[in-house]
Amino acid sequence: MTQNIIITGVAGFVGSHLADLILTQPGSYTIHGIVISDPNTQAQPNLAHLEGNKQLKLYELDLSEIEALSKLVSEIRPDYIFHLAARSHIAPSFANPAETLQNNLTATLNLFETVKRLNQQDGYNPAILNTGSGDQYGFILPEELPVQESQPFRPGSPYAVSKITQEMLGYQYWRSFGLRIFNTRAFNQLGPRQNPELATAAFAHQIALLELAHQHGQAIAPLRVGNLDSSRDYTDVRDMVRGYWMALNSSKCEPGKPYNICSGKDWKISYVLQMLVEHAKCPIKVESDPTRMRPSDVPAVRGDSSRFREATGWQPQIPLEQSIEDLLNYWRNEVKD
Repeated sequence: MTQNIIITGVAGFVGSHLADLILTQPGSYTIHGIVISDPNTQAQPNLAHLEGNKQLKLYELDLSEIEALSKLVSEIRPDYIFHLAARSHIAPSFANPAETLQNNLTATLNLFETVKRLNQQDGYNPAILNTGSGDQYGFILPEELPVQESQPFRPGSPYAVSKITQEMLGYQYWRSFGLRIFNTRAFNQLGPRQNPELATAAFAHQIALLELAHQHGQAIAPLRVGNLDSSRDYTDVRDMVRGYWMALNSSKCEPGKPYNICSGKDWKISYVLQMLVEHAKCPIKVESDPTRMRPSDVPAVRGDSSRFREATGWQPQIPLEQSIEDLLNYWRNEVKD
């Protein structure tokens, strides 16, 4: 029997990798992917390799339009819903906090309201993954590392505030209405298809462009960077989506309860940059760029994912070095094309 799955934000960095993973799972699945309804973004480059795959169906839909969302969910009645759609970049959230908060909270609220209505009609109750972020913890003191789920939130950006509220909605709809909403807090991710608005992908993208300029005999500009002193807990996106899948397929994960998903290790951003530069095929000069500095930044982030590992048996499998190399090769192919 075919099981139906809805992925909001399926065309994004994480959503496209989740689709890849599900299509390799034993059993029969149809993925119903929701993509943004925008004439300027009709092309879905992250899903180009899945074009023609009959197990993937795409729907252009604005999650702020609850009636259209309700119609789609009631027709598909998915067994699983992976809610990944969000304004997910920190820097733009400072520039336009209202848009970040309105988008992330309205989309989440509409999804939960849709399922609540169907549940009250006939008991329909799919497993829902409500994806949060390690950024919710915000300003972490050195003595608080590694961060456990009991750590209080001290958000450092409007994006973090939106994800905290999204998680609280997940808790409330589970507590009040019994919806099977599973809350995860994913720490920093990296890997192929990552958007260059994020530091690691920005480094890889710039290096790929500088290599291309070098190949054509052009002058090589400096690689421009922001704060390199912070350290972050990185997990390969392909390991992360495997964790998402396991979260909804483990009998031991509890709805309403938060779960950190992270490597449990932290690396300085300068070290990640160094690895990328070592893989470069041309000389690289690094230059600090004040415009790439955030209004506030957390010196060190390292999470404790023991609760999630005990519930699912999940372990990260892809080493940082491979993630770095795969990310750089991805951007080499992108700029070449």
